[in-house]
Amino acid sequence: MKFFLDTANLEEIRQGVSLGVIDGVTTNPTLIAKEKRPFREHILEICNIVRDGVVNAEVVSTDTENILREAREIATWHPNIVVKIPVIPDGVRALSILSKEGIRVNITLCFSSPQALIVAKAGAYFVSPFLGRLDDISSDGLTLLREIMDIYKAYGYPTQVLAASLRHPLHVIAAARMGAHIGTMPFKVFEQLFKHPLTDRGLEGFQKDWEKARETLGDIFETASARNPKR
Repeated sequence: MKFFLDTANLEEIRQGVSLGVIDGVTTNPTLIAKEKRPFREHILEICNIVRDGVVNAEVVSTDTENILREAREIATWHPNIVVKIPVIPDGVRALSILSKEGIRVNITLCFSSPQALIVAKAGAYFVSPFLGRLDDISSDGLTLLREIMDIYKAYGYPTQVLAASLRHPLHVIAAARMGAHIGTMPFKVFEQLFKHPLTDRGLEGFQKDWEKARETLGDIFETASARNPKR
């Protein structure tokens, strides 16, 4: 499973990339607006940080003509960009054209299996089912993800499933167990993947025990150096 960060915050992206496990970034108009920088400039800065990963940048138009115009422009900014388009009729119409032009498209705001089936037929590169937002209205986002994975497997669609709106580590693990190709999550959820109280408690115990023993054992690295002096 690939990990994407769902953020446009440069510091969060830098921290995630420094760990060596981030494969890409997803942004949307809301996340970009929070950063208060020109759209193109900001996306290119993200591309410079995530050098070998995918950066998703979304159109803002909702009619086919302008979706096509924006998508074609965004796709020229950097070879690692995937253009995000909402799953509306005009968006699917644009997707059908763009996919034939070789432009990679992430269809976003997917909330049903029929939507996912349609965009796979139209040539989507990614589809982004929003799990957490379905949970917010007392629906089951994981059920949707399972249905999409089953449909795509049955027909051999190459569209990659990008599990989005992941709200907590259990979402991430459930999506991974179903075989979702990608999970995108806010930085705070990514941080939670590292945490476990027993890890913290165990490390605290190791540190305390070592400090108590240092008076008799000495520093482990100094002792090793003394045994193996350089010639």
